[in-house]
Amino acid sequence: MNIRLKSFKLLLPIISILLIAGIACSDAAAEAREAANKRVADAEARAATAEAKVADTEARATAAEAKVADAEARATAAEAKVATAPATAPATANPGKLVVYSGRKESLVAPIIEQFASATGIDVQVKYGKTGAIAATILEEGKNSPADVFFAQDPGGLGAIAKAGMFQKIDTDTLNKVPTWAKSKEAQWVGLSGRARTVVYSTKNNISPEDLPASLEGFTDPKWKGRIGWPPTNGSFQAMVTAMRVQWGEEKTRTWLKGIISNEPKVYPKNTPTVAAAGAGEIDVGFVNHYYLHRFIAEEGEGFGARNHHLNSGDVGSLILVAGAGILDTSKNTGNAKKFLNFMLSPVAQQYFTGQTYEYPLVEGVKANPLLNPIDKINKPSIDMASLDDLAGTQKLLKEVGLLN
Repeated sequence: MNIRLKSFKLLLPIISILLIAGIACSDAAAEAREAANKRVADAEARAATAEAKVADTEARATAAEAKVADAEARATAAEAKVATAPATAPATANPGKLVVYSGRKESLVAPIIEQFASATGIDVQVKYGKTGAIAATILEEGKNSPADVFFAQDPGGLGAIAKAGMFQKIDTDTLNKVPTWAKSKEAQWVGLSGRARTVVYSTKNNISPEDLPASLEGFTDPKWKGRIGWPPTNGSFQAMVTAMRVQWGEEKTRTWLKGIISNEPKVYPKNTPTVAAAGAGEIDVGFVNHYYLHRFIAEEGEGFGARNHHLNSGDVGSLILVAGAGILDTSKNTGNAKKFLNFMLSPVAQQYFTGQTYEYPLVEGVKANPLLNPIDKINKPSIDMASLDDLAGTQKLLKEVGLLN
């Protein structure tokens, strides 16, 4: 008994050490488990955060995809609207503008210019005036001219601008639409319609073609004193005088002018009142363009007291002039200017000129108004339209003989 007690006492310290060590191990294990649990919790938290971020990213991606789908849907709808838009809608949102200086009367050309504007959507701005005055304005404005196109009543005005080197060349395709005689050889301008010089005579005064001389020279005979009417300030009249200077020379033209002046002609401001005077019997004959008579007959009927006669001698009394146009070399809208020229040479515009203004179409395939004397039946002189460029020389001559101020 005593031996066992002593042995226990001897083992007691060892047991205490083992117990303390066991407790320490238990505490360390607990701490390790706690640390492990903390790391697990931390990892789970990070995983949860990552999962949340992934979910958020997926949500944003879904939203983005929804926006893309919405945009594509709107684009498809827009394309559908374009596909079903009327065919007449302009090809471009802003087709631009065009500035036309017109020596042709507004009442004659405004409708076809408006038709061009309507068909193209181009903003067309037109300045109207007499051809000579418009040409003078362009020459004065020079490189500062806002004009894109000069639309002239006659080749004299066109020639003046071409002579000053202010036109750009017209493309061959456009020029080839008209006969050789109706355009500039240097491709400066192109004719758009034909207008015959004629003698209008008064049927009201019982004048007939048999009473008329074969050429303009015959009207200098004193028997025509007080019976003639003419418009010296008119552009076409001045173009005719320019043609006289080309065909007859300066002195013969001066002599003719003085001969007519000696016969005391009545002076009118333009063609229209000259024809009206013949119809009313105020004069027996007048020197005008052919188409004015047809307008009077259309408005007043076949009883209108005047008719046209084309002289058959082949002199300038039966000259075929052209109304034409050129593109200024300072044009800021050259593309639209080219469209304008080609439109005026289209069947639509050519039919307008012959059907509505009684002029001669210049484009092959367009039939002339049946009321007009066929152009190939007129014994016209062979004069190059481009040679009628000395408008200033003609106006100088007209001043010298007292017909212009």
